[in-house]
Amino acid sequence: MSHRNLLVLGGTGFIGQALVGRLVERGCGVRVATRRRAHGRELLVLPSVEVVEADLNDPAALRSLLAGCDAAVNLVGVLHDVDGRGGSPGTGGRDRGAYGAGFAAAHVELPRRLVAACLAQGVGRLLHVSALGADAAAPSEYLRSKAEGERIVLGAAAIAATVFRPSVVFGAGDKFLSRFAALASVLPCLPVVGARARMQPVWVQDLAGAMCHTLEQAASFGRSYEICGPRIYTLGELARFAAQASGHPRPVIGLPDFLARALALVLERLPGPSVLSRDNLRSLSIDCVASSQPYRPAPELGFEPTPLETQATLYLSGAHVRSRYSDWRARAGR
Repeated sequence: MSHRNLLVLGGTGFIGQALVGRLVERGCGVRVATRRRAHGRELLVLPSVEVVEADLNDPAALRSLLAGCDAAVNLVGVLHDVDGRGGSPGTGGRDRGAYGAGFAAAHVELPRRLVAACLAQGVGRLLHVSALGADAAAPSEYLRSKAEGERIVLGAAAIAATVFRPSVVFGAGDKFLSRFAALASVLPCLPVVGARARMQPVWVQDLAGAMCHTLEQAASFGRSYEICGPRIYTLGELARFAAQASGHPRPVIGLPDFLARALALVLERLPGPSVLSRDNLRSLSIDCVASSQPYRPAPELGFEPTPLETQATLYLSGAHVRSRYSDWRARAGR
């Protein structure tokens, strides 16, 4: 079995752009669906990529997008609900098994429509990115909705599906370490919420490479995989590293829980995209690390975890002089 033509949902995002680049290197044709074609302009330099503007809420549009494809990839995810708010345990809002409309739309309803479209079009291979810690009983709406999406994807018996559950993902262009580095450049210290939260960051190219390699691995059909880096850090340690690597060493101050909750309450009510919500804090209340330590990827994933320091230091320090655009042109031989 060979999968050469793929539909990628979420292909214009941080993980998506890395994955699309790797798929093109393998000689695949990639159709990237996006709400606005301009979001995928960087991908247009790649020789076998088609960027299509489409409404992913429309089942007919999904079926049309899958025409001529033999596999699909779903990378769509949101960190905040529609308005960044939403009730939750302990706040007088939704019960523990529920989640808001934004999480439901992105993490539950879209996977359900995609599975139905794959079945209608005879597309028998599906890769789906979820999140480490996704569980129906998780403390956050984000993680509970991610768990429901996994259940839908893996429950489609006629589709060979593989679910990837990454810890926090880093790499050039991320909104994680790069955000701490940017804050360190203007602040005398770094206030960090959830500073003691433990996570096992994975390089975006390791995740993209594992997805590409697994595409043809029958051993991965119907399975989910934790995708992590080789080392566990606290969030405070990662903030300190990002500041140091970017040339702006700063002391890190872990905010107490009551102050973090108050800050999240204020930020999620400000106009514009949310930076921090109370649901984010609930996600940080559980460890985002592999269930077995030391972490060893399954053989069918085909990668060895890259130490964070070997890659993050390059782009945080500015030593990564080529833009992502130029890097893709070089890979494509253009």
